[in-house]
Amino acid sequence: MEKFQSVLLKVWREACRHIEIRESVETIAPMLLGDIPMDQLYVRRIDRQRRSIETVALGFPAASPDQQEARTECSASEMKKLIGWCTRGKLVDSQAAKRRAEALAIMLPDGVERSVLVGPLGKRDAPSGVLVFVAPGQRTFSARHRALAEALLEPFSAALDNDHQVRETDSLRKAAEAENRSLLARLGRKKLADTIVGAESGLQMVMERVELVAQSDVPVLIFGETGTGKELIARAIHARSRRCEGPVIRVNCGAIPSELIDSELFGHERGAFTGAVDVRKGWFERADGGTLFLDEIGELPAAAQVRFLRILQDGWLERVGGQRPINVDVRVVAATHRDLAGMVAGSEFREDLWYRLAVFPIVLPPLRERAGDIAELARYCAERAATRFGLPLVLPSREDIDLLGSYAWPGNVRELAAVIDRAAILGNGERLEVAKALGVLAGPAGASRSNNVHGTAQPRSPADVVPLDSVVRQHVQSVLTITHGRIEGPQGAAALLEVNPHTLRARMRKLGIDWRQFRDSDVSSPSRR
Repeated sequence: MEKFQSVLLKVWREACRHIEIRESVETIAPMLLGDIPMDQLYVRRIDRQRRSIETVALGFPAASPDQQEARTECSASEMKKLIGWCTRGKLVDSQAAKRRAEALAIMLPDGVERSVLVGPLGKRDAPSGVLVFVAPGQRTFSARHRALAEALLEPFSAALDNDHQVRETDSLRKAAEAENRSLLARLGRKKLADTIVGAESGLQMVMERVELVAQSDVPVLIFGETGTGKELIARAIHARSRRCEGPVIRVNCGAIPSELIDSELFGHERGAFTGAVDVRKGWFERADGGTLFLDEIGELPAAAQVRFLRILQDGWLERVGGQRPINVDVRVVAATHRDLAGMVAGSEFREDLWYRLAVFPIVLPPLRERAGDIAELARYCAERAATRFGLPLVLPSREDIDLLGSYAWPGNVRELAAVIDRAAILGNGERLEVAKALGVLAGPAGASRSNNVHGTAQPRSPADVVPLDSVVRQHVQSVLTITHGRIEGPQGAAALLEVNPHTLRARMRKLGIDWRQFRDSDVSSPSRR
């Protein structure tokens, strides 16, 4: 092998320099002309799944594209013989063999009739291809040529393996990208990163607090009504923390049956209870090194609160049925729409756990207090709806924004997203049917309007149409007259209108209604009784 040391060193250098087999072979082939007589050098890859062998690299420019991409189909028996020959690891000289073996005929591209040297590439137990030297004219190969060709099988095997790894990685990348595109389409997004609409306006103070607390490991307690985006803020905290490369796991405490809460959160050992056939890691262990987002923390049973408190205090837990403590490194972000302070006062939530959780509270404002974000949120939701449903993009008009702004949004951003989805579907890609999606039936003459409850004559022409705000203002004022300006309580305006008192107050502020002016209404009015 020493007599080939110089040429082998050059071959190995080029085989390792290039990641694609085509580049390696095109560079190496001219270097071998002084040592092996040949007018072509082939590297052919074995494809067991497709039962074929194809040319993946040529040493010299191909005479035609067909030669460059030559593929030889094999029967099951032929492939078996080919693999059997490769596993024996023997170099074959067609001239020395006096006749072409059946396996040799399969290995050669069509049209090759001259003397050839063929050797297997790859591991013996997992052959990946063959290397073919074709002699020019009537020339044959000597023993020295065969010895060098056999020595060249190893670097060519490495080059083919590198190429295979690159192709496999590229295939996995394309599959992952396709899966990401599919996921984004299902989610109605253009990118996987969470988008926080209003981060520089209605949520500016919230995001400032997120930036303040993200780099520390203290627990965070997020307060907010249903649909305000508590999980989005929890993920924003995780993404800005030193744990951003770790897992972020969301657990809805209110969705887990009380009898399973310990097993779900802290895990269990095999045999801990009927049905525990194996060891199971709980959510705390699965979130080790990352962030655990506990949504609806107010729903956590009292017994689980005790075990949770221990984890917050010292980072140790025990699985159900376990005998040894397990240390976990988890950042806890909790969220609730309930009045935890009131629950503590009523002994419904542990006071010591409350103090541990409420180190850094963040309060999310409801959408009715972020009226300036409604337009941007509506446009974002419209883009997402178009992506999800495969519809042409239609953005909300100025009239749509005004209509959306006049609504109180008790379901907050989640309800807004649902309304825009419904409006996109009803509009079928031609427009956004926001009025219909909100339940306002605006149609031709004679059609009723759901808000026409104050007795106004039904419109018969555009000039007769009353603005929605005017309709709502008159109705609210009439109810406030009846209740003498009272908003809360069993006989208050909110109860009669069947809306949340906070929602009603926000609507009144927007409509410019002052409840105090109704306190002086005539007490003798029959409607007062």
